[in-house]
Amino acid sequence: MTKLLYRRLLAELLGTCGIVLVVVGSGIMAERLSQDVGVQLLANTIATTGGLLLFIYLFSSISGAQFNPVVTATEYFDKRISAGDAIQYVVAQVAGACAGAMLANIMFSLDVVNLSTKVRSGVPQYVGEVVATAVLILLIQGCIRTNRTAAIPYLVPAWITAAYWCTSSTSFANPAVSVGRSLSNTFAGIRPSSVPMFVVAQCIGAAVGVLLARGVFIDESKATK
Repeated sequence: MTKLLYRRLLAELLGTCGIVLVVVGSGIMAERLSQDVGVQLLANTIATTGGLLLFIYLFSSISGAQFNPVVTATEYFDKRISAGDAIQYVVAQVAGACAGAMLANIMFSLDVVNLSTKVRSGVPQYVGEVVATAVLILLIQGCIRTNRTAAIPYLVPAWITAAYWCTSSTSFANPAVSVGRSLSNTFAGIRPSSVPMFVVAQCIGAAVGVLLARGVFIDESKATK
């Protein structure tokens, strides 16, 4: 492993860890401070937006701040990352997500691994995940294809903020985060048995997002001049 790849993998692990720590930790805090589910979701949304902005901006120059296996998959299919590196990115992302959830559990005096019992299933939620992931990939791909990557650290948090409230699933849109959130039986949790279908929906959404981006945006780096 080269030193550069090591730095990139560490950035992916730390960034994903930080994001899940924020999502799960703020969910726990919100539950303890309010009994109103709307207030809980609002608090969770605000914290998540801040966490995404911080970690994407911080690590984007190192690893691209992908923090998401479906984002990494699109990078691989666009030949921006090798298969070997992509696999290692995904491993780092999943490990980081699990570490983030466990760290949040520890901070709030819960068992390190506290498997969620919150069932998230049904066609409406799966459609929500397809939509959330499709738009996420569309905006990332659109920015990459039009040489506006500097906007990604701002647009991703903006979409996730909106998607928390406009999608039935509250926008997981990330297989690694879905796995991590299954380790905490709290506000942001998801029952492990619900994770596989969420991941399937996220993969479908990613494919839709890529197709839409290719249909709308010309890849300016490859366009004939």
